[in-house]
Amino acid sequence: MNIYEEYCLPHFIHCACSLHSIQSQREKVVPVAEGRVLEVGMGSALNIPFYDPAKVDLVWGLEPSPGMRKKARKNLGRAPFEVRLLDLPGEEIPLDDDSVDTVLLTYTLCTIPNWRNALQQMRRVLKPGGKLVFCEHGKAPDERVRKWQDRVNPLWRKVAGGCHLNRPIPDYIEDGGFSIQTLDTGYLPSGPKIAGFNYWGVARQA
Repeated sequence: MNIYEEYCLPHFIHCACSLHSIQSQREKVVPVAEGRVLEVGMGSALNIPFYDPAKVDLVWGLEPSPGMRKKARKNLGRAPFEVRLLDLPGEEIPLDDDSVDTVLLTYTLCTIPNWRNALQQMRRVLKPGGKLVFCEHGKAPDERVRKWQDRVNPLWRKVAGGCHLNRPIPDYIEDGGFSIQTLDTGYLPSGPKIAGFNYWGVARQA
């Protein structure tokens, strides 16, 4: 890990992911989580204020970046429920089969290198009848925006910690062994369109 990844990137990601429009998206999906929750890519724990504490028993926060785990301390200290940090990537979930009621993904699937393996791991730990709650940015429906996503993506990945602008999120979720139950889409009201097309909803094991 270089100096940029250890010190600069966590601050950049925290600032970008705490914009008002993104926080509004979190407010839509995070309260759906219930029971024993696995949050993949917890980052700086920006989702903590949006959980419904009456519905949550425990949150496992999977976050491989030491810099992001350090950033998370302040928000974790405010959690009205138990949070256990797991310092591994999404491809390596150290939990038992059928041990989680909800898997939560918010602006995470864009960065996971082996996304298919990670989703299969999420499916493995999810209880029968459990749910995957997601809110992600990705491939836009407009051809002009898609072209710019494809052009900018190589540079964007380098400066944004491996984040992809153009991943077809619903396709990935279904290829990972899930069936999407509800799906909403739309551009965020602010920010660049190339990074602003969002998918959010709920999926269950196929």
